[in-house]
Amino acid sequence: MTSMHLARRAVALGLAAAALAVSGAALAQPKTTRLIVAFPPGGPVDFVARTLSEQLGKELGHTVIVENKAGANGAIAADFVSRAAPDAQTLWLTSVGAVAINPALYPKLSYKPATDLTPVSLVVNNVEVLVVNAKAPYPSGAEFVEAARRATAPLTMASSGTGSVPHLAMELLNEHAQIKLMHVPYKGAAPAITDVIAGHVDGFFGDIPGLVGHIAAGKLKPIGLAAAKRHPRFPDVKTFAEMGIPGVDSDNWYALFAAKGTPAADAERVSQAVRRALATPAIKAKLEASGAEVAGSTPAELAKVLASDSDKWARVVRANNVTPD
Repeated sequence: MTSMHLARRAVALGLAAAALAVSGAALAQPKTTRLIVAFPPGGPVDFVARTLSEQLGKELGHTVIVENKAGANGAIAADFVSRAAPDAQTLWLTSVGAVAINPALYPKLSYKPATDLTPVSLVVNNVEVLVVNAKAPYPSGAEFVEAARRATAPLTMASSGTGSVPHLAMELLNEHAQIKLMHVPYKGAAPAITDVIAGHVDGFFGDIPGLVGHIAAGKLKPIGLAAAKRHPRFPDVKTFAEMGIPGVDSDNWYALFAAKGTPAADAERVSQAVRRALATPAIKAKLEASGAEVAGSTPAELAKVLASDSDKWARVVRANNVTPD
């Protein structure tokens, strides 16, 4: 064999070795799950994602990274996840609005939760509580409703925006109590809460985690739960059903979804990991301290909740001619 042939062979062997090394490195790359949040850092959904991520990574056996993709009422995050590989390594942690309310609010929504996403697991429940100024003359929701019936001018209810969970919870109370509260929409929960504390607005339905601090500080008074049962954080606050007003049931749950086409086995594997993570005492305690209720589920259970809430909120949106601002 000539020296030229030997040189060519050496080059060929070198290239082959390099290719194998690159291939081996690619195969050795650690698996990562991306946990997409449709809100900026620091908010309640982001808090839940970051509380869950490290322990979920331990349960899955690899790193879980939280990524914030805010904007367009959740559509940016939804589009990103719906176009991801169907392997349950890209997950969307979303609140109820983006998957069960937006389809009724936005006829031209760029994604369809029922067909473009794969349910994985519920994570937490956030039932709505009616709060009023701490000095307001309503010891319970029943007295608030009675005052609304007697008032010559409608009592006012703040919300975090038209079509938001607080707004629709108010519409449920209007419907089932047969009253007419006046809706006062704000751009977010923070200014709405501020005006209730200041006494400029009569009441507000909000997620318990966003109100716990104000209630503890004596600035707000919880007077009624839009839930099927009492909340462990406020055991003395009755549900509206206990007050004789059934049907006022509003839960701003957070749940995980993967891309369309994700195999059932992959969704179930991640669901089981989520449930194990949520059962970890430190994670459970941290979430419950915030006012959330831990609520892991199977993919099938989440699909059932999504279908039920989509029907409920679509009916409320249509019945009240709710259109986005």
